[in-house]
Amino acid sequence: QVQLVESGGGLVQPGESLRLACTAPYTITEKITNMGWYRQAPGKLRELVADIASNGDTFYGAFVKGRFTVSRGSAETMIYLQMDNLTPEDSAVYFCNIRGVTTLPPYSTFDLWGQGTQVAVSS
Repeated sequence: QVQLVESGGGLVQPGESLRLACTAPYTITEKITNMGWYRQAPGKLRELVADIASNGDTFYGAFVKGRFTVSRGSAETMIYLQMDNLTPEDSAVYFCNIRGVTTLPPYSTFDLWGQGTQVAVSS
């Protein structure tokens, strides 16, 4: 079952940019609290790249160092990740994530993931 759909990955050279996009192929009626991007390189744990809360607050992994920008699209479930000045260390599969809570009892959380989009940075 496809939960979220990512796009925009590819092969670029060091110093170049990519813009990733993600959306849910259906309407989410529950309350979204956070949307974000994670990445996982071969042999490494999945790590947080960027997160944007429902109030607009953003949080970035330490390695971002001002190079990436997370933003929402016009649709409630659309999220973007603008990545500038990419380095080979940014090569990984990037995953989109949407988290939230149900709006009716019994209240519970939900956690949606995409299948990932490959980003490769190489000269």
